[in-house]
Amino acid sequence: MLRINDTIAIEDWELSENFVRSSGPGGQNVNKVSSAVELRFEAARSPSLPDPVKTRLKRLAGRRWTTEGALIIQCEETRSQARNRDIARERLVDLIKAALVRPKRRIATRPTLGSKKRRLKEKKVRGEVKALRGRVDPD
Repeated sequence: MLRINDTIAIEDWELSENFVRSSGPGGQNVNKVSSAVELRFEAARSPSLPDPVKTRLKRLAGRRWTTEGALIIQCEETRSQARNRDIARERLVDLIKAALVRPKRRIATRPTLGSKKRRLKEKKVRGEVKALRGRVDPD
């Protein structure tokens, strides 16, 4: 079981791990040992997460979200399979915690009279500068 916070915990059946060969440094170890981990979380079918959190998680995940509704996290940072597994799980927890935060509603505001005047004055100045550009007539 992977605990996210006091109310949310992910069951083991929702997670699956696939170990593959890693790229990068490691010498002969890279060719022999499957140290990279591919963590798959069936987020769309998860009873642990509320629907608004799933929606935010899908947006945060981006390309890591599959068409079947699974979240795939890959980690091949270290040469240790166990450490890569822990890092992938930490990334999953961080991503879900970020999705738990409800974004603030934006309150629409109107521009002040002073800001409107400053904008129009700057436009007039820029227009005058551009009007002065051009071909110089030789006398």
